[in-house]
Amino acid sequence: MNVMPIAAAASANAAEQAQVAVGVNVLKKAIDIEAAGALALVQAIPEMPSLPAGAVGGIVNTWA
Repeated sequence: MNVMPIAAAASANAAEQAQVAVGVNVLKKAIDIEAAGALALVQAIPEMPSLPAGAVGGIVNTWA
């Protein structure tokens, strides 16, 4: 009985699983980097000053 094709298929399957695992890890790292960049952008937004009560622009007219 020739087991070489079975061994070759198993080896190819293991190599493909390793490539998929590496690809998933690279994707996770890329997502983490993107998330860190987005967080930095959100934190860079300056805080809006609060207006005193009754000041111009402090009341929204909903009757348009």
